[in-house]
Amino acid sequence: MSFILIDRLIAQRLIDNFLKEDLSWGDITTDLLIPIGTISKGYAYAKEDGILAGIDVFKMVFKTVDNSIVIKSNFNDGDIIKKGDIILETYGDLNSCLKAERTALNLIQRMSGIATYVRKLSNIIKETKARLTDTRKTMPGIRYFDRYAVSVGGGINNRYNLSDGILIKDNHIKAVGGIKNALLKIKENISHTMKIEIEVETIDELKEALKYGADIIMLDNMTIEMMKEAVEIASGKVILEASGNINENNILDVARTGVDVISVGAITHSVKALDISYDL
Repeated sequence: MSFILIDRLIAQRLIDNFLKEDLSWGDITTDLLIPIGTISKGYAYAKEDGILAGIDVFKMVFKTVDNSIVIKSNFNDGDIIKKGDIILETYGDLNSCLKAERTALNLIQRMSGIATYVRKLSNIIKETKARLTDTRKTMPGIRYFDRYAVSVGGGINNRYNLSDGILIKDNHIKAVGGIKNALLKIKENISHTMKIEIEVETIDELKEALKYGADIIMLDNMTIEMMKEAVEIASGKVILEASGNINENNILDVARTGVDVISVGAITHSVKALDISYDL
């Protein structure tokens, strides 16, 4: 996988901000110790097995600091990497490389950690029809990179932000006096091109959501037996999304109920970064 042009524009804007945060008025230590023009070779390597994500982001960070740095990639996003693999090599100004390395590593480590966990969960449910998706439970400022990493790992992306799709949750339902009111009010005010998703916690709520025209129904924290019943009742009329306390220990049971989508917040909000280092 690689970024298309519009993705690069978004990524570049984010990377500019990240580097401003880390460098501010420069790198005091490096600038005092390493004269500009000192040429060095460097390499990023894996310290554990996983799925690589963010190779282009890593390069963009280095190139933003110093476009003259030469970078040779040995892997692409989505590739399996093993402990000890040299992911990429750099050749250029040592002063610049030292300024770029931490921001670049922070991003590729996190993104690869997400991709690795998503691939693990996706493989568990690969024999079912269910698809794994992310949520909005991301760190502010890096959602774009998190979502990209999810796709590299084999997951699909849910709505990007609050203006990207309709999801009526429990607090919305309480605020307007019930599922019926929420669905009817939304339908009065949206374009015919938009789908409506609503969250339900019981089978009765599921039936009400079906009655009043939901397109997608999120089964929130339901038991396996409840999910099976929901799938039978819905009979393919709507997309069913399972959500809440789903992990590698129970995701296959959830997928086997027949739901269409499984959303797991932990793939972004509790990710363990993949251990990747950069040495000279």
